[in-house]
Order: sequence, then C-alpha cells, then structure tokens
Amino acid sequence: MSPQDQHGGRGYSVPTGRPYALKELQASLGSLGDHLRELYDGAHPAEYDGIADALYVAFRTAASLAPAKSYTGCSEHPNGALDPEAPDGWGRCLLCNDRRRLGLRGGAGRPAAPAAGEQRRLGYPVPEPPYTLQALRTGLRTVEDQRFHLSLSSPADDFVRIADDLHRAFIVARELSRPRNASGCSEHPGAPIDPDAPPGEACIFCAGRKRRAQRSAQTPEMLPRIRRGERRQLQRRFERPPG
Repeated sequence: MSPQDQHGGRGYSVPTGRPYALKELQASLGSLGDHLRELYDGAHPAEYDGIADALYVAFRTAASLAPAKSYTGCSEHPNGALDPEAPDGWGRCLLCNDRRRLGLRGGAGRPAAPAAGEQRRLGYPVPEPPYTLQALRTGLRTVEDQRFHLSLSSPADDFVRIADDLHRAFIVARELSRPRNASGCSEHPGAPIDPDAPPGEACIFCAGRKRRAQRSAQTPEMLPRIRRGERRQLQRRFERPPG
C-alpha cells in the first residue's frame, strides 16, 4: 500500500526532520547488539555505562520522531499535575480528579483518562524489577524487530511503540550500571565496606553512625570541682623542655 492510499489518497508529505532523525536512530541502534554480546551475568556495572548512554540517546531520538507524550494521559490537560492519590480506575490528571471529587457540573460524568497499567515516568513506561541482563537482551530484541520495519512513511504509532520500548531498555541498563549492593545495606546500597564491622553490619556509614551513638550514650567523665583559690593540677603529656 502506498503512502497516498494510507492517507486517504490526499498525498503524503514526510514530517520535517524525520529523514535525519530516522537515520540517526538506525545508526545509534546498529552497534548495540555487538556491545551486548560481550556482556555476561555478573559483569561489572561500569560495563553497562556505554549501553545505557547509547540507549538514552536512541530513546531521545525516537521520542522526537513520535508525537508529544501526554504526561497525565488526559487529552484536556496533557501536561497538568499528577494526582498522587488517584483512586483505582481513575486517571492521573489532578485537575480532572478534583473535578470528579467535587462533583462539579460536567465533572462527574466526564470520562477519566485511562489508568496507567504500569508505572510511567514523564509519560514513558518503567519496567518492574528485577533488572537483569536477560531482561535487557529481551528488550533490545524487541527494539531490533521494530526498527527494521521503520520507514519515512511509518505511522506515528510505530514511533511511539519503539520509544516506549527503548525507554524500558534504558531503565534496565541504567539500573544494571549502578554500583552493586556489596554492603548488604538497603539504606546505602553503594556504600564502602567496613572491614572491622561484624558480619551483617558491613556498611561503613551505618557502622560509623552506630559507633557515634554508642559514644554519645556513655556518661561523660566529670572533672573534680576546684575550690576557690586552688589551682588545677594538670598532668602534662610531655615534659617541658629545659630552658
């Protein structure tokens, strides 16, 4: 089917900037598979830095090819505030939800934006953990299958889909590039290990905080009270040099 048939025979004009951006997207995704094949389970987090950076660049390029994303999922307030306490089945738009809560005219019967099926950040999906190398490979395989079918006349939904999948893959690669939790501490996962701490308390930040708390809990030693007219005899650490 020709582009003219896809658009009702009225002719089709390529959006401005799409040829350059599509070529840039294809180039940025071309070498990702080679870099990914060199990784293995247990690879150092620094080895994922380059892949995370390349995926973010590709994601930004794909996002520029797709239509503008709705932050709230609401057609009336696409960039409005998010409702942090949206009830189940409601949308995320704070303005529409407040209108529904107050029961204002036109608010109670207004259809709400569909509730997000998965967590989304700035309108883009965020996959659920665990973040593994296998999950990254699966995400990139999905992206590779899509990019081969992209062309200058591809519909907008194809660019929306690949932008979402690239964002998922980027989140996985970004989390894999973070320092591993060697200390076992959920509060400071990237903290150095205290070699003198007992087992299970290897986080150097928590160990230092515990030592400070123990010192502050001790009763301070009070110096004897000096009566008026007496001089305190201080013990010198070092003898005064002969003068």
